[in-house]
Formats: sequence, C-alpha cells, structure tokens
Amino acid sequence: MGYLKKNGEALLYVLPAALLITVFFISSVLYTFVISFTDWNGLTTAHWVGLKNYLEVFSDVTYVTSLKNTFIWVVISLIFPVGLGLLLSILLQKLKGQRFFKNIFYMPYAISLTVVGVVWIFLFSDSGINYILIQIGLDSWTKSWLLTPTYNTIAMIIASVWQGAGTNMLLFLVGLGSLPKDPFEAAAIDGASRFRMFWSITLPLLNPITIVVLGLSFVNSFKIFDIIWVMTQGGPYRSSETLAVTMYRESFMLFHFGQGAAISILLTILSIGASWFYLRKTIVGEG
Repeated sequence: MGYLKKNGEALLYVLPAALLITVFFISSVLYTFVISFTDWNGLTTAHWVGLKNYLEVFSDVTYVTSLKNTFIWVVISLIFPVGLGLLLSILLQKLKGQRFFKNIFYMPYAISLTVVGVVWIFLFSDSGINYILIQIGLDSWTKSWLLTPTYNTIAMIIASVWQGAGTNMLLFLVGLGSLPKDPFEAAAIDGASRFRMFWSITLPLLNPITIVVLGLSFVNSFKIFDIIWVMTQGGPYRSSETLAVTMYRESFMLFHFGQGAAISILLTILSIGASWFYLRKTIVGEG
C-alpha cells in the first residue's frame, strides 16, 4: 500500500502504455497461439487439430526447406556482414578521407530493403552481371541467378550483406576508436607483429562491440522478409523461402491461418531465444 502511495502518480503515467501493450501485443500473441492449434482459414469455423500444424513444419518438405534457409541466413549473417564490417573498419581506421568512405559504405543502409531488392534484381538480370560476364568472355558463368535454387539464395544474401555491412563497420569503428593505446605501445616495444597485436589485443578488447554486432545480426536474420519477397517471392517453387516468408504466404495468400500461426509462434520462440542469448552475453556477461 505504501508503494502505491509513493509511486501512484508514476504508475498512472505508465498505465496507458501498459494497457496498449496488453491489448495489442500480449492478447495478439495469445490469440495467435490458440489459432496455431486449429485449421482455421479465416472464414469457416476453426477445428482443433492439436500439434498437427507444428509437426508439419518438421515433416513437410516445403517447411523443412524454409527452416533450412532460415538457418542458412542466420549463419551467413553472422559471418559475412560482421566479418566484412570488421575488415572495412580496420582498413578505414587510419585512412585519409575516412569520412568520405564511411558515408559511401554506410549509404546502402539508408536505403530500404525493398529498394535494395529492386536494385539487385536489375544487377542479377541479363543486363547486369550476366552482361558483364559475357563481355569479358565468361559466357559459361552466366546463370538465371534469381530463378535457380541455391544461386537465388546466394544472390539475395549478397544483396543483404551489401546493405548491412556498413552499419557493422561504423559500430566497429566506434569500438576501435575507444581502445586504449597502452597495450599496443607495449606490444610494439616487445616486437609483436601487426597480426599478433590484432589477434591478441584488438579482438579481445573489441569483444563488447563484437557481441553487440553479432547479437543484432543474429536477431535480425530470423526476421528477414522484405528482400526475399521483392527479389524472388520465395521462388522458384518455394525453394528460397525463409520462415518469415512462409508464414506470410500460408496466412495471407493461402489462408491457412492455423499453419501460419504455428510458424509465427516457432519464429517467435527462435527470436526470443536469440534475444535471450544476446542479452545474456551483453548484460549478464558484463555483470
């Protein structure tokens, strides 16, 4: 009772936001969770099917392919955008005209993924990369990049890396700029090579920033949708779908709301798990 008297006014300010979250978020999640156990199509009466929708995700070939593609995106997003961002930050750290190059590399991030997808559709067309390959005599290397399974996923990952590496570069540049100079000076006096200083000093000191970059990339990779939908719509034959794309198709194109809800719940669990890992490493680890 004393707590309410002391903090009552503050709680009143928080109440509207709490109500909005409860009504529009928590209730939606609970409703989606219930729907995931039915075969509801949005029009007729829903019938309870238990765990059928969840089991299909791990047994149906289409859903298994979508699950595999999702994890491919996760792994690639942890390697190439992060690795490229770190490499660019090291190259630009002491480069003259750093501001110019930072703007150049960061500019793609200012473009929406939808626009990025449209740009790279042209680049992977016969008027783009294929045309260049033909001009330099590499006709055998030309492919229908966005229509061939595996190559279409690679093409979309390249577009995503191009868009996201600049942000990671800036985060690493901030980290590099805040590193203490004493360990490097001591290592230089001891005759350590640049690679040894990078491996034994720079990387360990960059660990907090690295965890942040990896965590953000990890969480965002589960939600990738825009660029896939724009470039291939998950095709051909649903071979390049991720869980987010499959959820959208099942729910809003095929009207399998029960199946779409089950996929969304699984995707939510994966995202929460990734977020928990990220927060545990950044907050609990530092504590």
